[in-house]
Amino acid sequence: MNDNELHYYVLKKLEDNPHITQRQLAKVLGVSLGKTNYLIRSLLDVGWLKLGNFRRSNNKMGYAYILTPRGLADKAEVTQRFLERKKTEYQRLASEIEALELEVLKNQK
Repeated sequence: MNDNELHYYVLKKLEDNPHITQRQLAKVLGVSLGKTNYLIRSLLDVGWLKLGNFRRSNNKMGYAYILTPRGLADKAEVTQRFLERKKTEYQRLASEIEALELEVLKNQK
């Protein structure tokens, strides 16, 4: 996955679960903790995310990643671009599958 796709998945996961830890997010994304930290910092730097503090009952500091209004708007654009890339990829794969199926049928005769 490239960084644009990873940004999409980070935004999606954080929107679904703002209290997810970077370690949990890294595991879900299948990337290193360092890469996850880099991605989150880049989203914080461009203003798509903000970091909120909260206190847990065990008195440890915790954080929530909150999408900003700008982040929500830009996420919609990122989602549209991601969808278009996936559609193109799907169409390419469908064509390749069709060609392979024809080749298999041809070889069976």
